[in-house]
Amino acid sequence: METQKDKKTKLYYSIGEVARQFGLNESTLRFWEKEFDIIRPRKTEKGTRYYKDEDVEAVRLVFHLVKERGMTLYGAKRKLKENKEDAIRQGEIVHRLKGIRTELLSIIEALDAIQGGTSEK
Repeated sequence: METQKDKKTKLYYSIGEVARQFGLNESTLRFWEKEFDIIRPRKTEKGTRYYKDEDVEAVRLVFHLVKERGMTLYGAKRKLKENKEDAIRQGEIVHRLKGIRTELLSIIEALDAIQGGTSEK
């Protein structure tokens, strides 16, 4: 399991790693790359894609608009064209809130484990 520190020191991510991070198929990422000019992974001569942190953030933004907010591809493209900064800000807020939710759930699990261990004594 990669820690937060490992993620920050990594320069490039494979298409498979990015796809798993968002629960998408690799073909969806390749399609989005054609549809959204903000997603531009580096390609080797053989066509292997390597995503930088900026590319992963672009995928996160498109994922937020299309999968989480339910926009069509056309609607997401229009939103990015008309008000990209607003879309980025909203996506960042949702991402932070999900992180907070994950932390809170882990705290609840830890407290439940502690209470479960002490209540049987």
